[in-house]
Amino acid sequence: MRTCVIFNPAARGEKARRFRRHLDAIGRESTLKLTAAAGDARPLAAEAVGEGFEVIVAAGGDGTLNEVLNGIGDVPDGFERARLGVLPLGTLNVFARELALPTRLNAAWAAIRQRRETRIDLPRVEYRANGTPQRRYFAQLAGAGLDARAIELVQWQLKKKIGQLAYIVSGLKALLGAQSKITVAGGEHSVTGELVLIGNGRLYGGPFKLFPQADLRDGRLDVCVLPRVNWLTLARCGPSLLLRRTLPASAVEVFQAESLALTSPSPTLVSPETCRRSPLPMNPDSPENWPPDPLSPSEGERAGERGPSLPGGSGAQSASKGRGVLSPTPFELDGELIGHLPATFSLERSRLRVIVP
Repeated sequence: MRTCVIFNPAARGEKARRFRRHLDAIGRESTLKLTAAAGDARPLAAEAVGEGFEVIVAAGGDGTLNEVLNGIGDVPDGFERARLGVLPLGTLNVFARELALPTRLNAAWAAIRQRRETRIDLPRVEYRANGTPQRRYFAQLAGAGLDARAIELVQWQLKKKIGQLAYIVSGLKALLGAQSKITVAGGEHSVTGELVLIGNGRLYGGPFKLFPQADLRDGRLDVCVLPRVNWLTLARCGPSLLLRRTLPASAVEVFQAESLALTSPSPTLVSPETCRRSPLPMNPDSPENWPPDPLSPSEGERAGERGPSLPGGSGAQSASKGRGVLSPTPFELDGELIGHLPATFSLERSRLRVIVP
């Protein structure tokens, strides 16, 4: 089978450095396509499918994997024409953990060379961006509320220094802000909470089994809802997460469904820091309705400068004034910030072909 490997040459970290040392050997057995910027992996994967490659390998973390997955899906019958391969070079590599893929580069590449495949369910989300309907696939997990806000606040340099602990730091920052109320409805269930997590597999955030009943081939999405997200919730759930790598059953509501609708009735006040870091457009109300920002003023405010421009424009203006912004509730897929609620989640059963050991 013809194999194409998609890799970010600017990627850092020990795993990426080891990959570069093996570039010549891997290049002799495959075609390498190198990204130049965030988002490049998606069109490169679509290009590879169009060129007749039968295995498309995402060499990176869960974000790169998600881009490659959607690039395959951008091509008509792409999931029938190509298989997904994974060389786990990221921080968490949740999907690779779920499939028990080798973490050592040599072993992971040997598994890809064997071309053994399995079929798993393929989840997708439908939402709107700037009034235009959008569809996006994901492999492992999705989340709305606190975890998406935390991803907005992750500092790239800190992530490279301390790895997955950077997500804990940003999560604590997100916990300081106001939380969204999210309603998730699916089948006979309808639950409202401040954090909604959706799993295709069992794992979330690395080794944590937040969806213990999940099965990649059962045709259902698993849902975990935390009714409240605050410091008391952290104190209640923290020991179980650290010791058992799961959440206490009394703290969450869980169910399964073939499709889900997530809605959040009102926007949430976010800080200027969130506004600056988010790649998503903000939707603030008129300036006279902006409440005072409860967090410390931004660097730009202290310097008397206008904040940096943002997608959508208006969010940048509010950030520069050092005031909060009323933003719709964001959601993430495979650890990447994608869009805002409302959104509908469903899956295509046994649609995705993946190379496994």
